[in-house]
Amino acid sequence: MKYTLLLFFVFATSFCPPETTVYICGSTGAKKYHLKEHCRGLSSCRSETVKTSLKQAKGLGLSLCGWED
Repeated sequence: MKYTLLLFFVFATSFCPPETTVYICGSTGAKKYHLKEHCRGLSSCRSETVKTSLKQAKGLGLSLCGWED
């Protein structure tokens, strides 16, 4: 029984998808997230570009940049 549970745990955790990394403008008025660090949409960012997870960006209410649809 213990061996079966251990095997299940290893099997289940080995197929978890990696967390997607996205980029956002560090300013307070940012509304979009970007899949590429050098996206055209980030060219107008006057602050630093911040690397974050897709889950966190969506949690902040950001949507995908129109240049990357």
